[in-house]
Amino acid sequence: MSNQLNRLIVKGGVLSPGELNYICESVESLGLKTISFGARQDILLPKDITSEDLTQFEKLKIVEAGEVGVENIVSSYVCADIFPSTSWLTGDRYLYLLEQFGAKSKLKINLTDPKQRLVPLFTGNINFIASDHEDYWYLYVRLPGWRKTKMYPALIYSWDLHKIETAIEDTLQEEPETIEMIFDLVSDAVDTNNRTVDKPLEVPFYPFPYFEGMNKIGMDKYWLGLYWRNNKYDISFLKEMCKLCSENKIGKVSITPWKSFIVKGIPKESKLVWEKFLGKRGINVRHSMLELNWHLPVNNQDALNLKKYLVSNFDQNDISTYGLTFGITDYSKAAYYFTSVVVEKNKQPEMIGNFQTRDTYNLLYAKNFDPNTREYIMHVQDVDKVELPGLLMELSQLYFDQLGSETKEEKQIETKKELTELEVYQCKDCLTVYDESFGDITQNIASKTVFNELPENYECSLCEAPKTSFEKVVLVK
Repeated sequence: MSNQLNRLIVKGGVLSPGELNYICESVESLGLKTISFGARQDILLPKDITSEDLTQFEKLKIVEAGEVGVENIVSSYVCADIFPSTSWLTGDRYLYLLEQFGAKSKLKINLTDPKQRLVPLFTGNINFIASDHEDYWYLYVRLPGWRKTKMYPALIYSWDLHKIETAIEDTLQEEPETIEMIFDLVSDAVDTNNRTVDKPLEVPFYPFPYFEGMNKIGMDKYWLGLYWRNNKYDISFLKEMCKLCSENKIGKVSITPWKSFIVKGIPKESKLVWEKFLGKRGINVRHSMLELNWHLPVNNQDALNLKKYLVSNFDQNDISTYGLTFGITDYSKAAYYFTSVVVEKNKQPEMIGNFQTRDTYNLLYAKNFDPNTREYIMHVQDVDKVELPGLLMELSQLYFDQLGSETKEEKQIETKKELTELEVYQCKDCLTVYDESFGDITQNIASKTVFNELPENYECSLCEAPKTSFEKVVLVK
């Protein structure tokens, strides 16, 4: 598990080639020949490296093995420009926002675009998810000990993200039990430019993307995804790659949560140079989806062996798993899943004497096979390892049988919305909407408060225009 290893904080999973090269040279001087990546886009080092070894590298943001309460921020910067995205959320915007956050956060923070599928949305304690309103974010909170994720009752302004996150960290000493309590505590502590939530978060369904190999961006650029199945990336290769990035004026390298990394912005004229570089190194960039779509605990040989066994069975039976993701976990980890299908190893019963039992497993799958629903359905319990391949193939078939039904359901919902007229009040100055069904939590206006009952000194939550600036409009939804 990653908490048994030294971790290097890599804010948002984004590194410059110079930073990656410095890391490689630093750990190489300690005798290491490889590094690994973690599920939170951090870099993992063996725990037998001592704190004395690490202190000589002042630039490295290191969390030592066993140290708790320090987390890496996850971001979907890696997806900008290459996968579906919210129009205003550019790569540069990510970088500006990530600069807000400190080097070490107590809580797990996710900063993600809901229109991409590579980076999970809800695996943090603090989950900022881009809205359709430029520079405003939904916030979903799941503090340590909370069983469910709750939506913060306001949209957060981009330049307030760190301020809000820090304020939430400060509320932990109050042991808040509800999202309303957090909102009240944060509102008392900091002055922010919130916006009312005028519609629920919509997360469109896309199959899980293929993220490896050389792929085109626009007319004259390429992006390269690299994945090594053993998660041991050769330092000499990485150093040589960093040099090539610098020669090609490539500014960033991005780590994914799937223990791979992506280089964006390879010039068209350099494509052959990169392909030659990979070929001379014998790098395989044609792993099948059977290989790429697994999430395993780091440094767990049993999980790796189980994956190999299952992938081998898929391959022998010529099974496609395109768009699906699989995770392996066990009873010792309070897992918060982010894959379509989960193989969960059960705890061995306590036995007397030398009597031994075989391992057993549970199989779960996400509702609609979409991890972003955060709802998991138990498929089978307490099955032997030999039964898993057939059951997983059964689940894969179920996925393909229903694939597309989500889109049909969305279209049906959209059609119904088109036939629904909704009366709201809209600010003539900035077009902010007051919807009576939502109210305005930023001004302590409860949901279902009709507009005529608002106080006369009510102001627009965005531009502070007076109540008289609002006019009734009919929205077609």
